[in-house]
Amino acid sequence: MIDTNVNLFRWPFRRLAGDEPAELVANLRKRGVTQAWAGSFEGLLHRDVAGVNARLADACRRHGPNFLVPFGTVNPKQPDWQEDLRRCAEVHKMPGIRLHPNYHGYTLDDPVVVELLTLTESRKLLVEIALAMEDERTQYALMRIPPVEPAPLLDLVKRMPDLRLVLVNAGNQGVRKTEHIPELGKTSNIYFDIARMDGIGAVARLVEQTSPSRVVFGSHYPFFYFESSFLKVREAGLPDFQAKAVLEGNARGLLQG
Repeated sequence: MIDTNVNLFRWPFRRLAGDEPAELVANLRKRGVTQAWAGSFEGLLHRDVAGVNARLADACRRHGPNFLVPFGTVNPKQPDWQEDLRRCAEVHKMPGIRLHPNYHGYTLDDPVVVELLTLTESRKLLVEIALAMEDERTQYALMRIPPVEPAPLLDLVKRMPDLRLVLVNAGNQGVRKTEHIPELGKTSNIYFDIARMDGIGAVARLVEQTSPSRVVFGSHYPFFYFESSFLKVREAGLPDFQAKAVLEGNARGLLQG
């Protein structure tokens, strides 16, 4: 299995079982994961993005060589964000970045998004956009963060045919649903993880609405229980070749470009 959606370090509002890098790696290996794409919880609120990415890259080298794949944070509302992007690619040799528009105060129709995605496309970086991190019903009272509206991507990605984009934590969990999945699913360079797909047959519906080749396994561990995502794939009743693609093949192809 390749898990495309894990995070290292501390969730800002409570401790999570498995939030120590060594423990996270051990738990994922125990469950059959052979590679995990790791972002950083620190990337949500820390202003020193360069420090966030340096710590992430170091932790991945020390605790998960050839296992943890670091996906750096870029906040295009911070000064000199282009340098953060350059460091992700050139210094830390990261294959991609993970964006948090709702935590960083911009929407996907902001002009800076065009600049950011154009630069990532030119550097052949994979982009993960986290549409949500937490159900709004459980958020801290002074930190209400609504999910990201993905609709602007419908036109945006058509102008960037070489962009590889994964919508992380898209789904139907909680009081708000991710709209436009069927329309977004028609776009060949947008992929979807399954971490927040909830309910009987949710993964099977996602595959039907998009494509068996553009759904990837993601657990949102350690925020969510890992077994939740794994059991969703089993419950979906997909043919073996489709289940294998979701669990590993699609992500491997994405990473190889």
